Amino acid sequence: MALPILGLFVGLLIGILFPISIPLEYAKFMSVALLASLDSVFGGLRAGAEERFDNTVFITGFFTNALLAAGLVYMGERLGIDLYYVALLAFGLRIFQNLAIIRRYFLKK
Repeated sequence: MALPILGLFVGLLIGILFPISIPLEYAKFMSVALLASLDSVFGGLRAGAEERFDNTVFITGFFTNALLAAGLVYMGERLGIDLYYVALLAFGLRIFQNLAIIRRYFLKK
């Protein structure tokens, strides 16, 4: 559990020290990619807390989530429909569900 927290702090430190500006036309892609990765991370933390973490499932889920999210945003851009809202809603809900399950798990311990 210490390694993900250490990675979070290192990532935050890098983000603060080396700010990167994302072009506006990529903002939708980046927001969905961020939520897709956070969904995978919180799913992995949940699986780790429940002692059923599988690295293969985590890695494949991470890339599948990212590809599906990017595909939705791209199709939405091509069709002129804001499909990225669907991905934002789905990943946002899953993040909060995983976080609630993790919280309950540690409260019961």
